[in-house]
Amino acid sequence: MGHDHSHTHGITATGRHRKRLIAVLAITLAVVLVQVIGAVLSGSLSLLADAGHMLSDAAGATIALLAAWIAGRPASDQRTYGYQRAEVLAALANALILIVISVVIFSEAIRRIGAAPEVQTDIMLFAAILGAAANVASLVILRGAHRESLNVRGAYLEVLGDLLGSFAVIAAAVVIMVTGFQAADTIASVVIALMILPRAWSLLRDVVDVLLEASPKGVEVQMIREHILSVEGVTDVHDIHIWTITSGVPVFSAHVVVEDGVLNARGADQLLDKLITCLGSHFDTDHCTFQLEPASHSEHEAHQHA
Repeated sequence: MGHDHSHTHGITATGRHRKRLIAVLAITLAVVLVQVIGAVLSGSLSLLADAGHMLSDAAGATIALLAAWIAGRPASDQRTYGYQRAEVLAALANALILIVISVVIFSEAIRRIGAAPEVQTDIMLFAAILGAAANVASLVILRGAHRESLNVRGAYLEVLGDLLGSFAVIAAAVVIMVTGFQAADTIASVVIALMILPRAWSLLRDVVDVLLEASPKGVEVQMIREHILSVEGVTDVHDIHIWTITSGVPVFSAHVVVEDGVLNARGADQLLDKLITCLGSHFDTDHCTFQLEPASHSEHEAHQHA
């Protein structure tokens, strides 16, 4: 006997913040253009690295927007959860883009060691300051939303990392202006590359957890089991599964063994309502399924497998 109190999938976490992503994408693309021109005119590798990172921000936001649109398509008999997992695949692509960008930057920086070209610091500094200002604006736009969606979180982390990268470019420009130490530009490039990798790894790890259907962070399965067992009429619970379809869409299922006398029409319905209420107080989800099993049936199964 199954009972599901949810029949609609609703809008995903990324979809709720689509306008924010569009605003960040517009800001980012404008600054990428300025920084690429500035990098070419100034000869700054760190500024070009910063532009490359911002380009990855733009790619990430574009992927997230496309994924949000795809995820909003209705479910079908072939895809009963619709295309919501597309957001997770987009986050995976985002993480991989970050890793590739960091490796390319690092490789070019290594190539320049010992042969750092002269950099035009005035252009470099102007473009870096403009990039930092744009990143601050993007962070303000994405603030709060990054806690709800892997894709928005990916965009937020990329913008945050790029802000730190802009600070590194600014610092390098000031050092070159004051001391003439041209290698500061190459060093800043390495710093930017090293800053990108930990955030990319963190995002990749979270995506893999979703794809492997790990329990959502902060969910204590044992605590949920104990609370279900505390519901009157329940004698056992097993085959508990908790996973995430996409950001903001957790799912729960379990087999619940109940006293035989409970399984009349009214008793079963009341029990399911109690289980839904119990689960809702400890685990925020509208997607839950309970399979009710009479105690006598469970004992029969146990005897067969003994």
